Amino acid sequence: MSSCRGLLAAPPGKQDLEAMSEFRYQLRQFLRFSEEITRAEGVTTLQYQLLLHVRGFSGRQWASVGELAERLQAAPNGTAALVSRCEAAGLVVRVPDGLDRRQVQVHLTTKGERCLLKLATLHKSEIDSFGWIFRPTKKQ
Repeated sequence: MSSCRGLLAAPPGKQDLEAMSEFRYQLRQFLRFSEEITRAEGVTTLQYQLLLHVRGFSGRQWASVGELAERLQAAPNGTAALVSRCEAAGLVVRVPDGLDRRQVQVHLTTKGERCLLKLATLHKSEIDSFGWIFRPTKKQ
């Protein structure tokens, strides 16, 4: 159980608290929106996030289970189970890595790509409506 004792830095001021509250409110609105549109498309928010991370992985069109676990901030075994559910739904396929047989690449299927692009378009429109600055970051 965590405690709110022992602050390490100066406490935030009233403006900071208002900004943090507004951020959390907008974030929660976005997450609720995401839950509703993914459910309407017949996938879970975690399935959508997995599709997004597979296709959004920098420099390639696939990701490993370990990389997806990191992006989802989830345990590798839980991520592997999520990949299995997505595979059963026809959204992804596992492909053995050509160089390292211990690794498995996760690729989107045509169905997964269509689902991702539809949902990502709706998500981007929602992000744009909040007025957040949304621009890709460049890796150094």
